Amino acid sequence: MRINEAAARSGLTQDTIRFYEKSGMLAPIRRDARGWRVFSGDDVNWLTTLERLRATGMPLDDVKRFAMSAHAPDCNAPDQRALRLGLLERHAVTLAHREAELKACKHFLDHKINMYRTSLEVSDG
Repeated sequence: MRINEAAARSGLTQDTIRFYEKSGMLAPIRRDARGWRVFSGDDVNWLTTLERLRATGMPLDDVKRFAMSAHAPDCNAPDQRALRLGLLERHAVTLAHREAELKACKHFLDHKINMYRTSLEVSDG
């Protein structure tokens, strides 16, 4: 598939895909006789992984470290797998903190909404 379809399937823009390829986060993409990129299903799955990591707020440097480790010649070596696991675990902790903050913010907003609704009901009554 071409880059436009890979972008649509992965949720990334074409420019982001090109950036990921240039920065080494994406394995070199096969090209056809015209020099156009030809993406495989595995390529799109990897792009989706990168998109999801970024969507969680993982810093780009950590996504790059994750990707470089996953594409290293010794990617299945215990130290490489441990590196990726560590990146994911640390980010999961960050997300848990963020989730708690968002819940507190939501609670605050619900309280304010109820306060304003009550004040409007009193003034309308």
